[in-house]
Amino acid sequence: MVDRLIYRTPQPFDVQRLFTIYSDPKTNLFNPAGPMTDLVSAQDLLGRWIEHWDKHLYGVWAIARSDAPEHVIGFGGISLHDYLTEQCVNLGYRFAVEAWGRGYATQLGRDALTYAFEQLYLSEVYGLVRPDHMASIRVLEKIGMQPYGQLDDVPGKSPSLVFKALRGTST
Repeated sequence: MVDRLIYRTPQPFDVQRLFTIYSDPKTNLFNPAGPMTDLVSAQDLLGRWIEHWDKHLYGVWAIARSDAPEHVIGFGGISLHDYLTEQCVNLGYRFAVEAWGRGYATQLGRDALTYAFEQLYLSEVYGLVRPDHMASIRVLEKIGMQPYGQLDDVPGKSPSLVFKALRGTST
């Protein structure tokens, strides 16, 4: 079977597509910070992703379908994320609305865990999700991540759910 998705390191020219996806209110329904509001924020985020790649040799990918490699449909992968007082390797993703409902998040999740465990030899990967984001909870469960705990990371809101995958136990 041919892979449906292509992953690549994000590049400066991805800034407009990143802004388009991250500024869409629909892709931010469960993001306590809300949609991205300006191109400068997109440039800052993209710069942090590129720095992460330069420093750690892994990070968030730009994601495209294999039949349309020039059109980015989302961003996701694994990267270091602050879980309040400690850094953990976190699985995260955001897809354009046009890509929803096609199993891309599940495929990305499986591919990112495979990469984390088989290429980078990491021992664990976490996933942070808002408790009312049922679609993402289902994705994390489908790829073999297990509930691990909660993180009180959004003042005045319910704690986020933390999922965890260990090398040798995810699907």
